[in-house]
Amino acid sequence: MQKSVRYNEGHALYLALLARKEGTKRGYLSKKTAETNRWHEKWFALYQNVLFYFEGEQSARPAGMYMLEGCNCERVPAPKGCAAGSAKDAALDKQHYFTVLFGHEGQKPLELRCEDEVDGDEWVEAIHQASYSDILIEREVLMQKYIHLVQIVETEKVAANQLRHQLEDQDTEIERLKSEIVALNKTKEKMRPYQGNQEDEDPDIKKIKKVQSFMRGWLCRRKWKTIVQDYICSPHAESMRKRNQIVFNMVEAESEYVHQLYVLVNCFLRPLRMAASSKKPPISHDDVSSIFLNSETIMFLHEIFHQGLKARIANWPTLILADLFDILLPMLNIYQEFVRNHQYSLQVLANCKQNRDFDKLLKQYEANPACEGRMLETFLTYPMFQVPPVYIITLHELLAHTPHEHVERKSLEFAKSKLEELSRVMHDEVSDTENIRKNLAIERTIVEGCDILLDTSQTFIRQGSLIQVPSVERGKLSKVRLGSLSLKKEGERQCFLFTKHFLICTRSSGGKLHLLKTGGVLSLIECTLVEETEAS
Repeated sequence: MQKSVRYNEGHALYLALLARKEGTKRGYLSKKTAETNRWHEKWFALYQNVLFYFEGEQSARPAGMYMLEGCNCERVPAPKGCAAGSAKDAALDKQHYFTVLFGHEGQKPLELRCEDEVDGDEWVEAIHQASYSDILIEREVLMQKYIHLVQIVETEKVAANQLRHQLEDQDTEIERLKSEIVALNKTKEKMRPYQGNQEDEDPDIKKIKKVQSFMRGWLCRRKWKTIVQDYICSPHAESMRKRNQIVFNMVEAESEYVHQLYVLVNCFLRPLRMAASSKKPPISHDDVSSIFLNSETIMFLHEIFHQGLKARIANWPTLILADLFDILLPMLNIYQEFVRNHQYSLQVLANCKQNRDFDKLLKQYEANPACEGRMLETFLTYPMFQVPPVYIITLHELLAHTPHEHVERKSLEFAKSKLEELSRVMHDEVSDTENIRKNLAIERTIVEGCDILLDTSQTFIRQGSLIQVPSVERGKLSKVRLGSLSLKKEGERQCFLFTKHFLICTRSSGGKLHLLKTGGVLSLIECTLVEETEAS
């Protein structure tokens, strides 16, 4: 047999007493019993999340209680049995019904009704809000508001103290000014007899004083005019004029460069991206990325730099540029990747032009008036000559016309040194990359291949056609034979000179290159070059 649940009856009676006195909602409701399905009128009192009901309003002990935590209350229509035509059924039809549904199984719903519709809505809303968790949430919200208000009060206290100190300082300043006014009034009183004497001066004396005042003003203006003219003609002013002109030319050049990048991105890059996404793409997305690489990023970078230059021009004649270069220099590393990829991008572009559809589409883009008759290759070459060469030249000219004591001379010298260092690194990387691509291109033309060309330290020098002749010993031909054909035709070789090796190839009738089986790869470390002055 299942044991009954024990609870603290004394505490329950105490809560019932609080509900009768301070309940959120109190009043008579009709309750339907689960056993007999009959309606009995009880007096209900809601306190927090506990609903008590009593036999009457004056009853001291509750007849029962319900825990409303996690329950739901909703209005329900009148039962179907109330639709009969009797007066009793008509009265029941005017009742307003609502049901309390508990959140756990095994608990039958609590069916209630009342005569007033407004009263029923109030009971439904009160039971909805009778949740301890909701009270905690509301308490947390109120606590946050309280903390916020406390912070506002503290801030206002600090502001009030500051205002109080300001008022005290202003009072002190007012007293000081009052004392100065009093002192000035006293001085004015003492000066009045002298002023009276001035008014009584001789008219000739007054004229002499006016002439003296005029001459002093004229001499002062003449002196300042001489000072200004001397400065205008000075080397320093000439340097400043040339420096300003260099800055203005730099802004114009940067504006033109940004426009070129804008045309490259908006007239070529973005349209080709869209074309690569079509059903029959004339070019792939990989080829678009290989041709343009980070051109769009370079455009955004120089747009920011150009806006900074225009802002500096707006503050003319004060032109401070060093901080702009400090921002620009860390971002110029993106040019290394562009320059390193430049030759490869032109090769990819040339390969793509073999496609008629792509070539036709590209000519259509190049016919845009914004291109001014320039080809895509021209726009791809512009970044190669802008950074760092143009900036190095500009900074060199700026430093030539910037005095040694100028506030930003050290910053400009630092920017110039960084750009020169970046230029050297980019030049070395371009040389290494081009050398590797040249070696690989030669290696692919040789049918047998050549492993020594895969060495990155192998630098290409030159190539060309040479005639190989039989070796001569003591006036006689050696046993080395070059074939059954004539000497000139048979001895013609395609040669490639590298820093460490010398390659000798023959060209077949199909135009393919073949390394000589004997002596096709000569190590220059183990060779001695002998120059014959006279031909045998």
